[in-house]
Amino acid sequence: MDLNEHGRKRWTRREFAAATTAAALVAGSIRRVQTAEAVPPAAGAFRLKYLLASCLYGYTDVREILPEVGKTGAEYLDLWPKVHGSQREQLDEIGESGFQDLLGRYEVKLGCLTRYDLGPFRLKEEMELAERMGCGLIVTGAAGPRGLSGADLKRAVAEFVEAMKPHLEVAEKCGVTLAVENHGNSLIESPDSMKWLAESAPSPRLAIAFAPYHLPQDADLQADLIRALADRIAVFYAWQHGKGCMTAMPPEDELLQMPGRGPLDFRPLLQALRNGKYSGFTSIFMHPYPRGRLIRETVAEVTEEVNRARAYLEQCLASCDS
Repeated sequence: MDLNEHGRKRWTRREFAAATTAAALVAGSIRRVQTAEAVPPAAGAFRLKYLLASCLYGYTDVREILPEVGKTGAEYLDLWPKVHGSQREQLDEIGESGFQDLLGRYEVKLGCLTRYDLGPFRLKEEMELAERMGCGLIVTGAAGPRGLSGADLKRAVAEFVEAMKPHLEVAEKCGVTLAVENHGNSLIESPDSMKWLAESAPSPRLAIAFAPYHLPQDADLQADLIRALADRIAVFYAWQHGKGCMTAMPPEDELLQMPGRGPLDFRPLLQALRNGKYSGFTSIFMHPYPRGRLIRETVAEVTEEVNRARAYLEQCLASCDS
């Protein structure tokens, strides 16, 4: 190695030029992530349809959230009730007509109502509300025994699907899809349970809300599962486990749930979605602890954090093309 009088490597002109170019590329990549300046996809290319979860803003007034939706690259809003958010209750307070006016003012569509609190068997009134509001999706959890595996789990999933049939008839009448999240410590939790739900669903009105957070943090395993579920996924949560969301921790650790911050490589997942021509929603997501607070200090910082994650996802997609 050629060293100078200070004992440091002496750079050749070619090496210096290469290093300078590499540094510029890295700096440019960092700036794009920070400002969400991802290269726009070409015309006709696969795109993610973003859905903004209101609970990312805690109990913030929905009137403050609506102007942020377009800033995050989304057209659709997902309303969450307490304890995660309070915007679903705000809809009741404002009234359906007034809420529709607000949506129109900010050119936002109501894309989803998330109702884990009601469970899968008490959604009739919510489905009717969704129909009136032009909302085609409700996300909920499954009902049934926990901790099962093998034949017992498969049988329990079949029983759950059978019990859902009358509710799917209402969903059909209302033009609403019911998406069940693979939530931890529930009947629909494991990859097997998700596959059996998809296989036994009697109608496309019963779908899956795919949450990477609750699955083994193995990108290839999750990509294979996405391919197996095909068009049964209605919502893809861009959300990883990181260090979890069930205890208090420093903000920088809590944010490891966000795409691009924690260790999960989203490229195989997005490749699988693209190859399957996925047309459902993508929700950039995390849970704060305790629930009900903003994921960052201010509304503007929440939007900035969502955009940082969105830039990462768009760069992952771009790398799938290279």
